[in-house]
Amino acid sequence: MDKPIVAILYDFDKTLSTTDMQNYSFIPDLGMEPEEFWASTSKFTEEEGVERILSYMYMMIKTAKEKGIKLTKEYLQNCGKKIKYYPGVTKWFERINAYGEEHGVIVEHYLVSSGTKEIIEGCSIFKEFKEAYGCEFYFKDGEPVWPKLAINYTQKTQYLFRIAKGAVDATDDAGVNRKNRNLRIPYRNIIYMGDGMTDIPSMTLVKRNGGTSIALYPEKNIDKVKEIYEDERCNFIGSWRARFCNSMVNSRKLCLWIGARLYILHSKSRNSGIASRNLEFFLTTSWS
Repeated sequence: MDKPIVAILYDFDKTLSTTDMQNYSFIPDLGMEPEEFWASTSKFTEEEGVERILSYMYMMIKTAKEKGIKLTKEYLQNCGKKIKYYPGVTKWFERINAYGEEHGVIVEHYLVSSGTKEIIEGCSIFKEFKEAYGCEFYFKDGEPVWPKLAINYTQKTQYLFRIAKGAVDATDDAGVNRKNRNLRIPYRNIIYMGDGMTDIPSMTLVKRNGGTSIALYPEKNIDKVKEIYEDERCNFIGSWRARFCNSMVNSRKLCLWIGARLYILHSKSRNSGIASRNLEFFLTTSWS
């Protein structure tokens, strides 16, 4: 019998990393503060009516040229090496993969980010993802000249269907639109982790299709996601500190929660009252 597959989808900026990926190296190399760069991006959007993701991609190219920086793929990948993660992130994948294997479940990790794919390719955890989706540049003669792929808030949602159907190539339009009664990964087996407003469409879609959405927030700053939870657009919320930390207590709670989720999804008696109560207990137990 084939092992069940569970897909965990992640946002990147402020979900796995402590801030926007451009803030670590690219923007300092421009001689700018992050607030200054992002303000110029917002101004360009407001004055020209350009979509925000396309705006930041344009401003990366424009400002790099003005500052005499060659925005090559290699340069951007090197920027990824300086990304800082929340405590426990780098160990998380190995731990949860081992936990899944122990219980006869294949755990696959997917990244769906509005950040820069070339920067992500250089980060230390890039190898952990079965597929990583991000905004990409089209390069000609070694430099970016046009957006190859742009992913904004709502465009993230298409990757839920791609992953479920196994049509993971971002250009496979036929595969993602094909009616498929036997999904490679049922929607109920998909877990989405994001940090807030930019993830609302994906969290809502995953939840409505029977999967699980988790809104994550900075420690002691629950107000950022409280409204999302109260509006029933995610299943539940957790703090950044508790989410990936190396504490055995918190690690065990996360594993037990996912284990309970897998049990209720794949047990022969899916309507088991005991399983339902166990799942409810783990979902409502504090992660901290």
